[in-house]
Amino acid sequence: MIAYKSTLLNRTEVAEETMAFHFEKPRNFLFKAGQYIDLHLLGSEPDRSNGLTHTFSIASSPLAEDLVVTTRMRDTEFKRALSAMPIGTEVQIEGPMGSFALHNNTARPAVLLAGGIGIAPFLSILSHAAMEKLRHPIFLFYANRYFEDAAFMEALWKLGEANPRFRFVPTFTRLPKNYRGWKGETGHISPEMLSTHVGRLRGPIYYLAGPPAMVAGACRTLCEAGVDQDDIRTEEFAGY
Repeated sequence: MIAYKSTLLNRTEVAEETMAFHFEKPRNFLFKAGQYIDLHLLGSEPDRSNGLTHTFSIASSPLAEDLVVTTRMRDTEFKRALSAMPIGTEVQIEGPMGSFALHNNTARPAVLLAGGIGIAPFLSILSHAAMEKLRHPIFLFYANRYFEDAAFMEALWKLGEANPRFRFVPTFTRLPKNYRGWKGETGHISPEMLSTHVGRLRGPIYYLAGPPAMVAGACRTLCEAGVDQDDIRTEEFAGY
């Protein structure tokens, strides 16, 4: 595995208690939209042996100038160190890794099911699809508890405007109907919700990313609705 040096460029709040961290993209670092990296925070010992490591999906497009990762700011040693890190701090990146990438057959729609911070690899995939004008029909179902929990909403709406082949369907699991005038979907992602927006459920390739319980539940839902398990691809965010 190749290790690259990088530096922290910026950090931004993208939802309540959720931050995006922008790093310098190392020279010659190439990746596919949907892949992930290991991020090493370098230690203070001479051999830097006391550093911390965490795995992150890349949230930025392969064509973007910087490398973006995002995370809920839980009270862990790694995230405390990351949040306190001064701009310009050097880090180490290993990767890219993973095969959670968009399929090649543009005749088959891609249906993306995201829960919480599982939106990260999909933001990369959607940004890349818009920039490259890929011809896949793409549907994103993005489940959060409340408005405040949903990261990158503005960017996702803009991607929907930029790509006529992309439909964005956010849903909120703990909102009462018409809360603050919300007219969109509420509740967990269900076969009925999918059918309303996608139509026939057999045919697309499904991509699932989010907390393990969400991914397992969505996988069961799809299989019970008759989707072939070979058409389901998953990425789990354990301990995110």
